Amino acid sequence: MLKKRDLHESHTLYELMTHPDVFPFVRQKASSHDEFVFVTKQTMEAEERGELISRTILDEWGSPIGTINLFDIEDNAGFLGTWLGKPFHGKGYNNAAKEAFFSELFYELGIETIYMRIRNVNIRSIKAAEKLPYVMKANETRKSLYEQLNANGVVYDLYEISKDQYTFYLMRNDSLGSDSTHLLEA
Repeated sequence: MLKKRDLHESHTLYELMTHPDVFPFVRQKASSHDEFVFVTKQTMEAEERGELISRTILDEWGSPIGTINLFDIEDNAGFLGTWLGKPFHGKGYNNAAKEAFFSELFYELGIETIYMRIRNVNIRSIKAAEKLPYVMKANETRKSLYEQLNANGVVYDLYEISKDQYTFYLMRNDSLGSDSTHLLEA
């Protein structure tokens, strides 16, 4: 479902990223395939330096369908950025990728908090975030960060996922019969 980024997938990901329903919401935009390869190389180097964490989202056949990233890592916290190619919207890949990524971040890589800044015009992403039971809207609880993100006008809503809240969600689901204990092993 997830793998570390590499250059072999760049053509497929570039084609998926350029769809008009996807491109406006991609943080690391590229206007050509060559530029996308360059950005991917920079991403891989930044991960080696500990500045971000980036994974490719795969479908059930192992084909690349999008990316999921934790940007701006500081004090065991960072900002989530994720996108899926248009043909894969609404098919459950987003939630599955997030759960796998969050488990890796929290239980293998020492991340304590994941933030999501979502453009207030991106209704699809806001609805997706608010459906997740472990996500908290943080416009008020993280007021200074919210104001920093919106210094030039209100553009973003801020959401937070804490390791504790995510762990509570997994344990609660486990007690209800879900098989998620493997996610807690770290």
